[in-house]
Amino acid sequence: MRLRREEQLDRLYMRMACRLAAKAAGRTSPNPMVGAVLLRDGKMIASGFHQFAGGDHAEIVALKKAGTKAKGATLYINLEPCNHYGRTPPCTRALIAAGVKEVVVGMKDPNPVISGKGLRALARGGIKVRTGVLEEECRTLNEAFTKFITRGVPFVALKLAASLDGKIATASGDARWISCEESRATVHRLRDSYDAVLVGAGTVITDNPQLTCRMAGGRDPWRIILDARLRIPLDAEFLRQRSSDKNIIVTSDTAPAGKIRALENLGATVWRMPAREGAVRWLPLLRKLAKTGIASVLIEGGATTAAGALKEKMVDKMLLFYAPKLLGGDGRYMIDSLGVGHIKQSVMLQNLTIQKSGADLLVSGYLETSGAGRLR
Repeated sequence: MRLRREEQLDRLYMRMACRLAAKAAGRTSPNPMVGAVLLRDGKMIASGFHQFAGGDHAEIVALKKAGTKAKGATLYINLEPCNHYGRTPPCTRALIAAGVKEVVVGMKDPNPVISGKGLRALARGGIKVRTGVLEEECRTLNEAFTKFITRGVPFVALKLAASLDGKIATASGDARWISCEESRATVHRLRDSYDAVLVGAGTVITDNPQLTCRMAGGRDPWRIILDARLRIPLDAEFLRQRSSDKNIIVTSDTAPAGKIRALENLGATVWRMPAREGAVRWLPLLRKLAKTGIASVLIEGGATTAAGALKEKMVDKMLLFYAPKLLGGDGRYMIDSLGVGHIKQSVMLQNLTIQKSGADLLVSGYLETSGAGRLR
């Protein structure tokens, strides 16, 4: 079915707003990513996006660029304009004062405290309001913000790289490199866009990763290490990066005080958290991360950490890079035991997408049990 021209233009400009918003991935947290496009007489007169938390909102950037031309214009924006005082004044007032005649919104603000208030303020100010254009795409763009603001915990993605038969390393522990160069570049883009990366102590001991973003213009995420017994060595690579102040070591109440002091002397933050059966509990950890402003977490391994997060139903999304290689039965599995005794107990994914990533395949999907699908 062919779309009417108005619908085609709506999609075109809303997609443009989403692309603008995505330019600030990883920079606006814990605030959402927002892009705005202003049109008058069918021509774009200004655009903008929210670049960092505390900076001008997207619609304000566009209004400042447009100046007096904003009068009588139509604004396309992927998220409902704010109607409250935070670090910046309400955007609704600025839009009304500028004489904007119509605002086309991708999705309402998911914050239950303010959702819909911006739309109502615009309507009371004489502005025509339309909502729901490319809503699914807009929700996916800000899925981390939505979970963070509605549930008080970060959005959690689990990334794994494996052979076609589901192995992350050979029997000897050799894992470099299972995935291809293009897939590794994608991982660095993910690190650039997520607030934090998380691995278990076993990954640090075996692979000694830097856990940095090595792409032009990238920024390092927070590095979170789960280490209930504080087994990680003091000469680990991640402790010696320029962004060493972004290291959080999560351990148990029984961790040795001397090792904690040594890690803190290296610039790391050490959290003592509740543990059960030698493993740090996930929900208290995620709640504490949210209180520090971390809205999204990318788990990068290993098999024990992945299994723990899945068993406690803390994973929202999975990103599985499959390389065209076979390692056989003596290779190391990408996920440890989940206690699945029957097929009906399987961990199920939904909204699957499959795409090429160089020589690899990237399979991504959402966990049924996480509720992420309902949020989207």
